[in-house]
Amino acid sequence: MIKLIKNFLKLESASGILLLLFASIAIILANTPLENLYFDFLDMPVRIQIGLFEIHKPLLMWVNDGFMAVFFILVGLEVKRELLIGALSSYQKAIFPAMGAIGGMIVPALIYWGLNHNIPENQSGWAIPMATDIAFALGVLALLSKRVPFALKIFLLALAIIDDLGAIVVIAIFFSHELSTTALISAGIAVAILITLNRMKVTALCAYIVVGIILWASVLKSGVHATLAGVIIGFCIPLKGEKDETPLVDLEHILAPWCSFVILPLFAFSNAGVSLSGMGINSLTSPLTLGVILGLLIGKPLGVFLFSYIAVKLRIAQLPKKINFKHIFAISILCGIGFTMSMFLAGLAFGDNVDKQLMPLARLGILIGSSVSAILGYFLLRYCTAKQEHN
Repeated sequence: MIKLIKNFLKLESASGILLLLFASIAIILANTPLENLYFDFLDMPVRIQIGLFEIHKPLLMWVNDGFMAVFFILVGLEVKRELLIGALSSYQKAIFPAMGAIGGMIVPALIYWGLNHNIPENQSGWAIPMATDIAFALGVLALLSKRVPFALKIFLLALAIIDDLGAIVVIAIFFSHELSTTALISAGIAVAILITLNRMKVTALCAYIVVGIILWASVLKSGVHATLAGVIIGFCIPLKGEKDETPLVDLEHILAPWCSFVILPLFAFSNAGVSLSGMGINSLTSPLTLGVILGLLIGKPLGVFLFSYIAVKLRIAQLPKKINFKHIFAISILCGIGFTMSMFLAGLAFGDNVDKQLMPLARLGILIGSSVSAILGYFLLRYCTAKQEHN
């Protein structure tokens, strides 16, 4: 049994399969007699208090604001590594996926906005279809194994990383609330200390963790979304130390399995539970649901492919070797798998909304749009790669 588990965890698609499994369990629990147990579990209050400092939130918020901050540390580490030595380390490497990512953020948001701009309570959801779930998308690619050109995997990875950067900017600008001056000053001091540690080439990860916890708590209390603290911590970890230590890569290796096999499945379990009771054809045709579905299923591939195509035709970028536009189109459909980041953005947009029906509608749209994108993307990519092998 232990050997089977180890073999499963070694699969490239393992994290995507776990996400799907835990999301499915959440949906089942939310639509059975165990519904109250499921939602009561997520609403369970959890409190931490040190002197006058107190954080008192339901379990769901600890998952979304706390555990997801750790995931965003990993995002920050991956972005920094790719910018310094990876797929985004030069203009030539970065421009092609960057153009695709920009299109993949703009067009879905416009489609959602076009369907919901006359409905004030729905307007804050415009960012939901902008993001790509890299774990799910790479999981689908892994199902095709070595048939997929390596350059295509790099394109998807780089595009998703830029996508995450875009989501981070959106969160920072549009989803911050009333700001606390005291907490912001405390956060600023913590950031200054992290930068100093980086400049001094300090490689002891425990130092960054201690200051990082202070930064996270300060940002949480400041009104800026707490996950941004994770990104800042990730960017402050040095790539190399004075004695050729590699703290950034070391921390990335530590966090990656925890994020893939614990944090993201827990997030999926906590956020994918959509109660279908009372939902009918009106829910499917709701402008909010349609905006998310069409944003992911049409807007995302249209934006990614169109901007990539224009970039090549205007000679701003070049197609990678052994890659053609059929491959790019198939990958652009996979980019419509918005699951984790879309759920996260939906929580920011509608989590505090007095109309409790908005969040289930957003989740329904995410589940449908992401599922159809995964299935279509898989079969189209399978067709493209099979045809290439045959030729």
